[in-house]
Amino acid sequence: MSKAEKDMVNHPSHYKGNGIECIDAMKACVTPEEFRAHLKLTVIKYLWRYEKKNNPLEDIQKALVIGILNNLS
Repeated sequence: MSKAEKDMVNHPSHYKGNGIECIDAMKACVTPEEFRAHLKLTVIKYLWRYEKKNNPLEDIQKALVIGILNNLS
């Protein structure tokens, strides 16, 4: 996986504003249980639609990254 592809999976530039990543702001707004539920639903979303995307592997990679985050939360 190239650096550009990795950035689109781990830290897409369009998810960062004023030096804060969206996922970090979201985590700060909810309880740990609510955040884990959000991550689980996000994994389902990526796996649900990956076959319809131009780059299906990217959505599978995103689902894996979110799944790992869920286990770390």
